[in-house]
Amino acid sequence: MSVSGRQVALAVQAMLQTATGRSCGYGTAPTTASVPTGNTIPYCVLYELGQVGGLGPAFGDRDADSRVLIQISSVGTTAEQASLQADKARQAFLARVPGSGDFLNPINVNGAVVIGRELDREDGTSVVSSTYTYVQRFVLTVSIPNS
Repeated sequence: MSVSGRQVALAVQAMLQTATGRSCGYGTAPTTASVPTGNTIPYCVLYELGQVGGLGPAFGDRDADSRVLIQISSVGTTAEQASLQADKARQAFLARVPGSGDFLNPINVNGAVVIGRELDREDGTSVVSSTYTYVQRFVLTVSIPNS
């Protein structure tokens, strides 16, 4: 069974908006109606970058795992603003509950479980027409429990 990239992306989008308090567009800038802050800068844009499936469960394990790649582009009117939004996104993905090791911000995917997260790459800040963007790529390991 394969993982729905769209379902994972929507779950990540919801987590980012809750954890950062800023809007996050899916493949494009948020609209004026986007929750919680519309298209007011700073914001994030989420891109699906595909997945590597068939990692295969261990022999006798009924779960199937996929590594899902997600790009987050943090957008600001200054380099500092884009970097601050990127810091919030990194924290949202990687922060853990002290003492338990669980991730602080759950990513709830319908029919699947996110069992691992890592920062894969940071390309840092670029600027085009006075808009600054800080790019990060995260990898989620997603398991689909076999019923």
